[in-house]
Amino acid sequence: MIMKSLKCLLWGAGLLLCASCGTQAQNEEAAEDQGNVVVETIMARRSVRQYTDQPVEREKLEQIAECGINAPSGMNAQPWQVRIVDNADYINGITDAFKAANPQMAEDASFKNMFRNATAVIFIASPADGSGQLDCGLLGENMILAAQSMGLGTCCLGGPIAFMKNDASAAPYVEKLALPEDYQLLYAIAVGYPDEAPEAKPRDAGKVRFVE
Repeated sequence: MIMKSLKCLLWGAGLLLCASCGTQAQNEEAAEDQGNVVVETIMARRSVRQYTDQPVEREKLEQIAECGINAPSGMNAQPWQVRIVDNADYINGITDAFKAANPQMAEDASFKNMFRNATAVIFIASPADGSGQLDCGLLGENMILAAQSMGLGTCCLGGPIAFMKNDASAAPYVEKLALPEDYQLLYAIAVGYPDEAPEAKPRDAGKVRFVE
């Protein structure tokens, strides 16, 4: 009787094991069919320089920021300051200052603002002593990929930051960012709904080598 019961238990366990293996195999096969979402997001990312007028939802901007601050940093120092601006008055105001200093930009009928016409801008600042820049780069890449996964376009910008740091007319707008005294603007990320679909530019795979 005991042997019979043991055989039944082993037989039942075998069925469960087979069912489990079958489910795992099905899940792995489904994953292969769907592809790797992270890799697909990375490969689909482009620098977008034309945007629609559709505002970016605050919920999406908050999630992008959360993805950013979850980037790795040396000793978990998190040496960054992040400021998100989706206020049209701010964007238009500093753009007016930019156009006053660069009147030729006003001649372009397609020019709406100095952030590639994006409806939102993320400013990233790092310590003024030059440290933390690598970590801030990791932060920004997390944000860019998160935005891509949400159907948003992005463009990493340095030109507007140079203007904001060097032109006196931009000083009030920098002050509104309320950065700590020992921090300075490093770069900005334009964020918005893309109005273009750029093709991928060539990449030099020859710069990647395995060392034997």
